[in-house]
Amino acid sequence: MVKKDRRKQSRGPGSVRIIAGHWRGSKLPIADLPGLRPSGDRGRETLFNWLQPCLRGAVCVDLFAGSGALGMEAASRGATRVVLVEKNAQAVKVLQENVHRLKGEQVEVILDDAIRWLQEQAPQSVDIVFIDPPFGLQLESRAFELLQLGDVVKPGGLVYFETARSEAGQIAAPGWEMVREKVLGEVRMQLLKKI
Repeated sequence: MVKKDRRKQSRGPGSVRIIAGHWRGSKLPIADLPGLRPSGDRGRETLFNWLQPCLRGAVCVDLFAGSGALGMEAASRGATRVVLVEKNAQAVKVLQENVHRLKGEQVEVILDDAIRWLQEQAPQSVDIVFIDPPFGLQLESRAFELLQLGDVVKPGGLVYFETARSEAGQIAAPGWEMVREKVLGEVRMQLLKKI
């Protein structure tokens, strides 16, 4: 029994694995933070199957980046530029170390509140936005509102939402169409396109 307890303690915060692309199979350590919930392999595989035709050359933003799993997967699969926005300094330090280790020159890590950061972005400057905030705080609604107000997403661009299955129904707004939606376990995945 003592050995079992020791093993649990030594496991640490864990890691996420990049599924495909240039960094395929790389395991990225994640910060040991309460509530940090990296997107699972199955969900990321589904999402990136949806996005594959649009990734090469894209400018992507991973808001509420946390583990950076979504943004780093996008960079691995051919995005030209990826911005990881995260407000927790400990998580940012781990993200910076991962980017450095992979020599991810196309990836920029920003220590900032995603909502505040969004208010300063140029119109039509981003192709794909990942919005996967902590569940239960309705941050996805505020982030989407700011994306629309600032016209941040290019025409034809995409916004991905990951929310708790119990939290929200379908996200909808004028000028946007739902192109994909799926529920995996307790997670609702939604992909909107700007029309």
